[in-house]
Amino acid sequence: NPALQTLLLDSDIAKNLKGMDIAHSHTWYANLAGYLAMKIFGIPHVITAHSLEPLRPWKAEQLGGGYQISSWAEKISYESASAIIAVSDGMRADVLKAYPKIDTNKVVTIRNGIDTKAFAPNPNSEVLKKYGIDSPYGLFVGRITRQKGLAHLLRAWQKVSKDYSLVLAAGSPDEPAIGAEVEQLIAELSKQRGNIIWIKQMLDREELTALLTGAQVFLCPSIYEPLGIVNLEAMACETAVVASKVGGIPEVVVNNETGLLVDYSSNPSEFEDFLASAINKLMSDKSLSIKYGQAGRIRAIEHFGWDKVAKATIELYRSLIK
Repeated sequence: NPALQTLLLDSDIAKNLKGMDIAHSHTWYANLAGYLAMKIFGIPHVITAHSLEPLRPWKAEQLGGGYQISSWAEKISYESASAIIAVSDGMRADVLKAYPKIDTNKVVTIRNGIDTKAFAPNPNSEVLKKYGIDSPYGLFVGRITRQKGLAHLLRAWQKVSKDYSLVLAAGSPDEPAIGAEVEQLIAELSKQRGNIIWIKQMLDREELTALLTGAQVFLCPSIYEPLGIVNLEAMACETAVVASKVGGIPEVVVNNETGLLVDYSSNPSEFEDFLASAINKLMSDKSLSIKYGQAGRIRAIEHFGWDKVAKATIELYRSLIK
């Protein structure tokens, strides 16, 4: 069982942390190792919260019984941690709601950063030509999961003008059901209108930044997103964003300044209508999308540099090490 194998690996990791000043873990896979090291060696354990198992019930489809193991490992690790770093204020609120036993003073917000030299405007027509991409196009980059909302985007795209192409940089699905659903929706869209390009392989940074730069709009229809670093990558490449207004996304994408935020509704068709409307607005107004894209890069540079992340993290470490 993969979950049990992970627990065994955690014990090996913990054993090798002897002599360390601090343990810092980032996912449930590693959180238990930090928890064990804290108990065995008496060192502080810091967790960076990128997501929460109670808010991802669809993971049960992927992990089966392992979801109960991951949920248990996360709970005991979070409730005993010396400090928890939330990657957004929205994530901080989620942590405290999911685990009310945690002391609020132990949970701090330190947002993820972006390397704005690595992610920068990179116009490259050869990359677009390689994948048969015609402008103007909207771009989705992400995993095929319930969380990323790709099925919602595909249904919304039925209501988007046929003048625009849709490019999907999306790899293997997390589990068969969502994979089959997405494949069917793509097939239907391709038959109805064409102009759907699905890139299944992993892209290197050169090609990714070229696709981000060439897109008129970057599309993030997530139904759960603690921060949404992919939006930062798009903004750093001077691309306007249409994203769902969930989790930490509003702390990255400023509505009517760096893109458009769409209210997420538990009614799928309503959410998809809102999404299509926002996409049509920016796809039909190139000057506005350029304006938002330029503002997005400025925001990425000024507010999400890794130097700020490093400084805040070091300060937290120092406060915990006696």
